[in-house]
Amino acid sequence: MGIFGRRRAPGHPHPRQEPVFAAPLCQAALERAFANCADFRSRTLALAGDPRKEVVLCAVEGMVRTERVNDYVLRPMAQDAALAALPLEGCYARLASGGLYNLSVSPAESTDQAVFALLDGGVVLLFPALGKALICATATEEKRSVGDPEDEPAVKAAKDSFVESLRTNTSLVRRRLRSVSLRVEEEIVGRQSRTPVDVLYLEGIADPATVAEVRRRLGAMDLDGVLDAGHLEQYLCDRLDTPFPQLLATQRPDRLCANLLSGRVGVLVDGLAVAFVLPAALALFLTAEQDGTDNWMVSVGVTVLRYAALLLTLFLPALYVSAVLFHPEMIPLPLAKSVIAAKEDVPFATLFEVVMLLLAFEVIQEAGLRLPGNLGQTVSILGGLVVGSAAVEAKIVSPAVLIVVAAAGVAGYTVPSQDLTGAVRLWRLTLTLAAGVAGLLGVSLAGAALVGHLAGLTSFGVPYLTPFAAATGEQVEGHALFRVPFPRTKLRPASLKSRNRRNQR
Repeated sequence: MGIFGRRRAPGHPHPRQEPVFAAPLCQAALERAFANCADFRSRTLALAGDPRKEVVLCAVEGMVRTERVNDYVLRPMAQDAALAALPLEGCYARLASGGLYNLSVSPAESTDQAVFALLDGGVVLLFPALGKALICATATEEKRSVGDPEDEPAVKAAKDSFVESLRTNTSLVRRRLRSVSLRVEEEIVGRQSRTPVDVLYLEGIADPATVAEVRRRLGAMDLDGVLDAGHLEQYLCDRLDTPFPQLLATQRPDRLCANLLSGRVGVLVDGLAVAFVLPAALALFLTAEQDGTDNWMVSVGVTVLRYAALLLTLFLPALYVSAVLFHPEMIPLPLAKSVIAAKEDVPFATLFEVVMLLLAFEVIQEAGLRLPGNLGQTVSILGGLVVGSAAVEAKIVSPAVLIVVAAAGVAGYTVPSQDLTGAVRLWRLTLTLAAGVAGLLGVSLAGAALVGHLAGLTSFGVPYLTPFAAATGEQVEGHALFRVPFPRTKLRPASLKSRNRRNQR
C-alpha cells in the first residue's frame, strides 16, 4: 500500500496467540506466567484455621492496595465463623456470593483471565482442591491529582483537567453529563500493553455509523502497545499523508462534553491525560472553549482575528519574498527605500535570509519547549532578543526580514491547537520556498495546492473544510465563522449526521 500503508512487512510475521496462557488454571501456571518477576506474591491460607481447606492468594505487589486486601479479603476469610462448618465447596460458594467485603468478586474461568486480572491490580484466590478461582478487584488508586489544564487555560471556565487515570477521566465527564444516554464502551488495545480505551458518545445523538467505525478501527489495531497519543491517532485518522490533525486532543472535560452534546464521539485512553474528539474539521482546531463563555460579539471578533492571524503566519514571509525578489513595484516607494537601505550591507539573498530566520525561529522554539521551564524561557529570551539584535547589528540579516519573520511567528501562536500549529509551520516554509522560485505565481500555486489538499481531507466522513465547504451544501446557523447567540442556535451541525439535530426549543 505504499510508504503510508498498513500492511505487515513480508518476512516478519506477527501471529496472534490465543489463548496467551494455555495451561490449566493453577498455582504453577501463574508462577510460570510471572517467572523472574520479583513483584509477584503468593500465599497459602487455611480457611477458618482448617488446614484441609487450603486457599492460595496471588497478587502483584504495587498493583494492589494492601489495605483493601487486608480488610476486604483476608479479614472475612479469617473471621467468618460460618466457614468452619461448611465443606470447601460451600466455602467457595459463600465467598463468591457475599462472604468477601469486596465490591467486585467474580469467578476466574481461565489462566488468561487470572493473569490479566493480576496485571489490572486484582487478587486471585485459588482453590486447588476444586480447580476453581475467584478474582477480587483491589487495584490501587494512586494517581496524579486533578489540576488546571495547563495547555488550554480559560478565565470563565472550569479549572479541572484530565489525568492519567481512565476511571477518573470518565468520572469527570459523568459529573457534567448526568445522562443515562451517555455510553462508555471499552476496548483493550495492545498485545503487550493491554491498554483500556474507552469510546464515549450520547446514544440517540451521535451518528451510529461513526461510533461503529471507531469501534472497527480500534478493533483492527494489532500492535504491541499504546503508550502515547501518536500510536492511537495514526490508527484512527483517515489519512497518514498529511501534517494536518484529524483528531482534536483536549485536556478539558468541559470541552469534551460540549462536543459530545454536539454529536461527536470521544476517546479516552488509560495512561494519557488527554481526550480525543472526532470527527474533527479545520474549524474545530481554531476554536477554544473560552469562545463559548465570552459575549457572542466578542467571540466573533476574536475568531475573525484568529483566522486573520492564521493567514498572516502562512503567507506573510512568502509575500515578502515574492515582493522583494519579483514584484518590487508592489512596495511603496518610501518603504522600498528603507528596505534597500537596510539590505545594502547584508551579504545574503533575501530568500536565504527568510528561510534561515524561519529555521532559527523553529530551533529556538524547540529548545524552549524541550528544556525545563525556567531554563526554556531564558533560552527563548536570549535567542529572540540577544541573538536577533546581534544578527541585525552585524549585518547578517536585515531588520525588515527580522520583523516579517517575528510577526509571522507571533501570529502563529494565536492558533489554539498545537497540532495544527505544526502543520502551519511546515506549509509556511513551503509557501516561502515557492515564492522564492516563482514569486506571486508560486505563492498562488502553492496556496491552491494547500486548499486542494484541505478539500480532499475528511475525518470520519466529514469534510475537513466544514462548515465553509461541506458536502451537504447546507450552512447551519451558529456553527460558521460568524456565530449567533446560543439562544438562537437551535440545531446541531448537519455534517455530523446527528440522529437528533435539535438541541433546544
